[in-house]
Amino acid sequence: MTQKPRVLFVSRERFQLPLDGAQKRKWDAVASVVDHRVLAAAPAGFPASDERFRLVPPARPRLLDGALFYLLLPFRIARELRAFRPEAALVQGVHELVAFLAARSLTRVRTKAILDVQGDWHEATRLYGSPFRRLLNPLNDAFAPLAVRGADAVRTVSTQTTGLVRALGVEPAAVFPSYVDATAFLERAPRPLPETPRALFVGVLERYKAFDTLVEAWPLAAPRVPGASLQLVGDGSLRDRAERLVAELPAQTSWSPRLGAEEVARAMDASWVVALPSRSEGLPRVALEAACRGRAIVGGNRAGIPDVVRHGENGLLVNPDDAVQLADALVRVLSDRAYAAELGAAARRTGEAWGVTPAEHAAKVRALVDQVLAG
Repeated sequence: MTQKPRVLFVSRERFQLPLDGAQKRKWDAVASVVDHRVLAAAPAGFPASDERFRLVPPARPRLLDGALFYLLLPFRIARELRAFRPEAALVQGVHELVAFLAARSLTRVRTKAILDVQGDWHEATRLYGSPFRRLLNPLNDAFAPLAVRGADAVRTVSTQTTGLVRALGVEPAAVFPSYVDATAFLERAPRPLPETPRALFVGVLERYKAFDTLVEAWPLAAPRVPGASLQLVGDGSLRDRAERLVAELPAQTSWSPRLGAEEVARAMDASWVVALPSRSEGLPRVALEAACRGRAIVGGNRAGIPDVVRHGENGLLVNPDDAVQLADALVRVLSDRAYAAELGAAARRTGEAWGVTPAEHAAKVRALVDQVLAG
């Protein structure tokens, strides 16, 4: 193999060091094909750096965390450009790319910028975090097209994200889905549905995930399936609504702010259906993971979710703004074990078609980097 190119990965994602499980498998595979460094974020109370990772701890007060991250990001990127001298950077998100382009101009390091489009950038200031973010809508809408067109190459993950990029006159250099850990989710045969019906939500507790709709829908659904429960996994700005839902329906609702990939796989095995009623998704990784575990999906009929969920075949699609429709869909699956199993079997076939090994994912990353550096 030729010498491995140096690649900087930039994102807002939070990594828990030391890596384990799915994350370790993914990044070990990436390390086998590129010499990489990762600039991202860290959860509270965990290490902020190791040989490969440069992570930003959360700021206090929490309200300023996001603003400070992006305000200081150009300077942090500039430091890595000078120290690491990457040949290419894979930058997840248009806002992160704006910061990267500023840093590259500041340092005059000739690193190729690959924009990694995982979702609809229009929603970043509309459906995520504090309502004050909506004040940034004009800036978001103005800078995002400049970032897309300013990248040396763009990678997309779904029909939706590809369409967003093409609408700006840019053709993606590569289209491939986000990493789904085949080891945790696909290598074991699906388990039979448990005796007790359960729905599972995994994701950030934000409006773009339609978590507000789910919180409204579950009190409508729970009395109609009194033996069923809902498990929530995730954290975010709507955590107070999760707390209230657990307090309102303690016998039928539980909440875990964070689980690892293997724990999420076990939670899926203990469920009949995975709820993902999102208003915005590039390509729904959680839906793919649920499919790998042979579980039906109730998904929002928006963005990249219909790429994975086929209504009435491997799951149900609902309007993410309609709590009654979401409640009806959950009741439909949770009240009929045979129907849940039928949808789950079809979902497993979907998962088998989408799942990749860490080595396969790393090979796609290396091929993209090689293509950009050669161009």
